[in-house]
Amino acid sequence: MVVDAALEVERRLPSKVEPDYDRLSELKPFDEPKTGVKGLVDTGIGKVPRIFIHEPESFDRKYGRGSPDLVVPVVDLEGVADDLVRRKLIVDQVRNASEEWGFFPVINHGVPEEIMQEMIAGAIRFFDQDREIKKALYTRDTIKKVVHNSNFDLYQSLAADWRDNMYCLLAPSPPSYEEIPAACRDIMLEYQKQVTKVGLLLFELQSEALGLKPSHLKDIDSAEGLAMLLNYYPPCPEPDLTMGTSKHQDDYFLTALLQDQIGGLQALYKDQWVDVPPVAGALVINIGDLLQLISNDQFKSVEHRALASRVGPRISVASFFTTYMQPSSKIYGPIKELLSENNPAKYRETTVRDYTYYFNMKGLDGTSALPHFRL
Repeated sequence: MVVDAALEVERRLPSKVEPDYDRLSELKPFDEPKTGVKGLVDTGIGKVPRIFIHEPESFDRKYGRGSPDLVVPVVDLEGVADDLVRRKLIVDQVRNASEEWGFFPVINHGVPEEIMQEMIAGAIRFFDQDREIKKALYTRDTIKKVVHNSNFDLYQSLAADWRDNMYCLLAPSPPSYEEIPAACRDIMLEYQKQVTKVGLLLFELQSEALGLKPSHLKDIDSAEGLAMLLNYYPPCPEPDLTMGTSKHQDDYFLTALLQDQIGGLQALYKDQWVDVPPVAGALVINIGDLLQLISNDQFKSVEHRALASRVGPRISVASFFTTYMQPSSKIYGPIKELLSENNPAKYRETTVRDYTYYFNMKGLDGTSALPHFRL
């Protein structure tokens, strides 16, 4: 079946049959109506348009799918604030997961189940509302604090992904209450409060895991910014030809991901794509590039992706700890307390905005932005 899918990709790629194919001529008719992939699906489309078809190597078929015994570690935060022995055990688990996997679901994190479920419902309400309301927010201006579009890198990527998004920068300088979409406004603001608490706790545990005082990462403003990305993956008629989200690493300090029960998230671990399945009540934490940079490679930002599926829509809500493109003169480089003669700095200093700008210009091209900043 994998072989059949690869042959179908080869057969339908425009580069194989039309060397002079003008991709831009098909991107604009998709983008200009401002209805995204959902708009295509709503028309009853039965085939994936060629702007979404990925080259066979994009699927990394050289990587294995992982054995059933290869499982992303789950960290249970129960008792982290009450029991010093328990806290030390949790810090060790966070350290191991951050160094080895870069990904780990956390349970007993304190966010009420009903708030998580309402956040998923709020995302569905946003994408299911009248298209004319959504069109007012549809933009490719990365400076705006509320952005709805399909594929932020649509005009840079070699192939589009099968998803739509709504992005909202909620801290440190949030949009006005009225600017946040009414369909999910109140739950986004409530969920922001809850997930910020989880992030602050994780930054404490990771500070301790690095051998630093618990407040270190918070004191350097790693938790100053928070952005929320609502992901909508419509059902795909030919999921073997495209991706939900292409492989990439997050350019942030830390991501807390809330996903529904459909699944499709995968992380690359020792040259194997490993499923990160939904765990009841869990948030999936993953290390971002900026945390790998300031930890001087002790913590790992790993490649991950989301598969397209015939089942859907699939919903996920990613909370990114970053100030994104907001102006700031704060400089981040490897933490000096972690450096020594045997462990010199591996990266040059950068601002969050400069790192994010480079990441956005590069797009989700399957490569990491970190080497660009390596000394």
